[in-house]
Amino acid sequence: MADFQKGEKALSAGDYETALRELRPLAEQGHAGSQHNLGEMYAGGDGVAQDSVQMAYWWHKAAEQGFAIAQYDLGVAAGNGYAKAQYYIGLMYASGKGVPKDYVAAHMWFNLAAAQGDEDAAKHRDKLAEKMTPGQVAEAQRLASEWVEKHQ
Repeated sequence: MADFQKGEKALSAGDYETALRELRPLAEQGHAGSQHNLGEMYAGGDGVAQDSVQMAYWWHKAAEQGFAIAQYDLGVAAGNGYAKAQYYIGLMYASGKGVPKDYVAAHMWFNLAAAQGDEDAAKHRDKLAEKMTPGQVAEAQRLASEWVEKHQ
């Protein structure tokens, strides 16, 4: 049976094989702390191939449950331009999981990810736009443009 404390201790000690063996099953079962730690491992390439998509995926899973560190890390990754992190932030705002539901914010994040070629984000953005007023879509597009100008 997987053990979170054992996995965290192994991660801290640099024993990534044990950390992965202990944390992955728990992460797959929905344990937020394990999901966050698995995302950290993918972020740094610690015992796994470095993979920003997997990083964002696991942080998103933990962030949806209100795990504050994962919410912060996912936000930083999105702010640094990682398309999958931007996509997952959009999903959170669209669904209201981990954050208040906000279609304008969701559309903005989907738009930013879609501009980098994320097809899932483009599909979600277009579907979400059907639920929004033209004014809300225009506001989301304005916010996305401002974000790009600020972060270039």
